[in-house]
Amino acid sequence: MENVEHVTYDHDDRHSLLLKLSENDPLFDKKKKLLQVVGISPDERIHLKASYTAAKLSSVLGLLLQKARIIYFNEVDLYFAASDVGQLLKFHNPRNELEALHSVMLLIDNSILSSKHSRVDVLQDLRDMTLDKINALGNNIREDTIIVENVSCDRETCLLQWGESEGVKTKLDIAYVEGAGRGAIARENLKAGDIALEIPVTVIISEEVVHKSDMFPILENFEGITSETMLLLWSMKEKHNRDSKFKFFFDALPEVFNTGLSFGVDALLELDGTLLLEEIVQAKEHLRSQYDELFPALYHDHPDIFPPDLYTWEHFLWACELWYSNSMKILFPDGRFQTCLVPVAGFLNHSINPHIMQYGKVDSNTNSLKFPLSRPCNAGEQCFLSYGKLSSSHLITFYGFSTQGDNPYDVVPIDLDLPDIDDSENGSLMSDWTSHMVRGTWLSKNHEIFHYGLPSPLLDHFRRAQGSTVQPKSTTQENLAIELEILLVLCSTFEDMMQAICDTDDDDRENRSWDVKLASKFKKSQKKIFSSIVTSCKAGCKLVENELCKCTT
Repeated sequence: MENVEHVTYDHDDRHSLLLKLSENDPLFDKKKKLLQVVGISPDERIHLKASYTAAKLSSVLGLLLQKARIIYFNEVDLYFAASDVGQLLKFHNPRNELEALHSVMLLIDNSILSSKHSRVDVLQDLRDMTLDKINALGNNIREDTIIVENVSCDRETCLLQWGESEGVKTKLDIAYVEGAGRGAIARENLKAGDIALEIPVTVIISEEVVHKSDMFPILENFEGITSETMLLLWSMKEKHNRDSKFKFFFDALPEVFNTGLSFGVDALLELDGTLLLEEIVQAKEHLRSQYDELFPALYHDHPDIFPPDLYTWEHFLWACELWYSNSMKILFPDGRFQTCLVPVAGFLNHSINPHIMQYGKVDSNTNSLKFPLSRPCNAGEQCFLSYGKLSSSHLITFYGFSTQGDNPYDVVPIDLDLPDIDDSENGSLMSDWTSHMVRGTWLSKNHEIFHYGLPSPLLDHFRRAQGSTVQPKSTTQENLAIELEILLVLCSTFEDMMQAICDTDDDDRENRSWDVKLASKFKKSQKKIFSSIVTSCKAGCKLVENELCKCTT
């Protein structure tokens, strides 16, 4: 909730609520402008009276939600939202909607707690209405969970038992789930707000474990080394320590993580023509460079602390994959953010429709990390965590999977040869973007002329580059000619990008390795995006040509 301030005020039979966009938000200016475009004042309070009817309360909740949705946009959300301002006042995507609803819920709860008079009935009614929306959304996005019964979970069960003996409180069991591997399953019906998992700080693997180790005096004098790298090196050795406090945690870890960092040659060849290939290669080169800076220097100078057989490149890569795929950023009561491993919590899988979103801050009262539910999770259902608003390329590279269903954050950054334009005096919503991107046009609800399902910031940049600055969306013959030229350029560009991705031979699909299958799945998703853009451009050309015919008749 760091991008929003919740302000409450009450007097007699009235309550005043304010969702305020934090000035610390890095996207503050863009969000403020967007709020103003849709007619919402960034600093306007919403007043409640005890006499409000259900219809009036529903209207108030609608206004709060409209504002909260925009407040919780990230850069991708903002970029594509600019394409259809009318849709901003409606449901955006499940994750954004849950964030918005919980922001409103927190605002109401704070108002109830801080109220100076006893009449809080209207606030409670508004809270119930918000909770009904959360429950309805949860029912609409529920996913089926199929447990694989014939796979042993002995190591996972031992870890869970150890955790509970160390103070972990959980309402989740661990099981193998079809299509997902290990997952966390609800033991009972859980409501929004219930704590699914609570981890004491004493169980969290943070930089303190390195400070207490025999390698710290050596590493603290190693120039340029970060606490994250120290933890990585610690975990490489601790994995083999049979007396480790965290033995059950390390025993439950897989021998291989199967992320994009472990892709073999065949999988990399499969990715030829995609940006993911470049992303993986660059990441591997960075890690190799990091390893070469550390070794063989450390095990030559300190072989007793850094045994060569434990600090091979293969073991280093395994540890990198462990920390990329399982670590969490945790805010401790002293105000410091630390990258940590959180035993048991690592079993929570990611989803674009998560149950848990608000986590990562240690509760100073209980000295524990809590994982509250943002929507209900029924007994036997897999409980999902949100790793963040991440693209499939990032998820594959660092986690080893891509999402089920359409991921609204699957974007393709584009580096077209666009001329530089001075927009310093242009105050429009589309004008202040210095980088551009595309995604599947099926996600857009506006395919009319001048939109075509394509991002408006990109189209407007082209228009201004062509000199279409005065009423660029009017159907003059000059503007329509510019539109047609833009669409033809985009169509040709993405046809070339689509053709650069070679087709996969599906004859031996079942016998291919895990990495080739994952690479092939990603490649198909990229072709689907490019194909949708080409299709939308061609449909747009027909719309423009029809308007041109009207101009010449």
